[in-house]
Formats: sequence, structure tokens, C-alpha cells
Amino acid sequence: MSDTSSISAAEAVYRHVKDRVLTGELEGGRMISEGELSTTLGVSRTPVREAFLRLEVEGWLRLFPKRGALVVPVAPHEIDEVLDARALLETHAATDVVTRPDDLAALVDALDEVIARQRTSHEAGDLPGYTEADAEFHRLVAEAGQNSLLAGFYRTLRERQQRMTADSVRGRSAAARTVLDEHRELRDHLAAGDVAAFGRALVTHLDHTHRRGGTR
Repeated sequence: MSDTSSISAAEAVYRHVKDRVLTGELEGGRMISEGELSTTLGVSRTPVREAFLRLEVEGWLRLFPKRGALVVPVAPHEIDEVLDARALLETHAATDVVTRPDDLAALVDALDEVIARQRTSHEAGDLPGYTEADAEFHRLVAEAGQNSLLAGFYRTLRERQQRMTADSVRGRSAAARTVLDEHRELRDHLAAGDVAAFGRALVTHLDHTHRRGGTR
């Protein structure tokens, strides 16, 4: 295999594993092996090893020589830190966007579309689609504040957010439906321009989903 093809193969393995970690298909605590992925993806062990090393540096895997790689579980302190940051950023964005009626109306329309897409994914049993729509809902709120620095920081939380949601609702249909109901409530508070109610509902929503929802 040439250097170019080796790099391409390593990138393909990296994306394959990381996507499945983020969507919960590879849950925290699971061991995966170089041989398993090599066979599944039809590549040699070298690009698999390269991808594993990259994922370890990013904190998604922990490598054990001759045993494979452990998918690192979401740590309780990470949950707390991500949720605190999200609550602050999204409430700040809501405070800003409600002062701009046209932008607020556009945001509400976009949230309606995402809620519909998330509901369709839930009904189809499509967990990756569900978690992607969940992350999109909150990203739209965060970016509506029109603060590029804060929006950029929020995007760094997206992958952690998506994985936490997958951990929270996997195999728990009632919890997944509750998330949808709470998204609708958040949307309604924004549409009414009630930032205080939005902030309270957001904290409750994050707590239900990620603290009492099953990730801890």
C-alpha cells in the first residue's frame, strides 16, 4: 500500500470508529480490536493502528497492547462541565435573539423543522439521525445569538453533546420522547419571547436528559 493510500485508509478507519462512538453504536466500556476492524473494513492493521492512536490522543479510546482499544466512557465531570457551558451559552443566545423579531421567527421555523426530523428518526429507530437532530436543535439556538466567538466555542461541544445524548436515550424510548416534548417546550418559550422560562426549561431539560436520564 502506498503512503497516500495508507493515509486514506487510516482516515477512513478513523471516521468509521469515531462516528460510531459519537452515535453510541460503540458504547463506552466496549473493547474493539485491530483485527476486528481490519476484517470489517478490508484494510491492513497498519491504518487501523494509526487511527487508534489518533483517537487515543483525542480521548475517545484507551489502547491496551495486544488486547485492543477501550472506548472511553463519558466521565461524570465531563457531563457537568458540558451541561454548565451549554446552559450558559444557549440562554445568552436566547436573550439576544428575542430582541430581533425577524431572526426569532426564522429560528422558530428552523427549530420546527429539526423537531420534525428528530421525531421521524425516533419513530424509525434511527439513533444516529436522532442524536444528530438533537445536536442541531441546540446548535441553532446557540448560533442565533450572533456572537461568533461563543458560537465557535459551542461547536467544540457538539461531538460530546451528541455522544452524551446517545448514551442517555439508547434503548429508552420514553426518554427519547421526553426529549422531543422538552424541545417543543423550549421552542414555545422562545416563540413567546420568554427568556426566563426558556432558561429554566433548558436547565431542567439538560438535567433530565443527561443527569437523571441515564448517563450517570
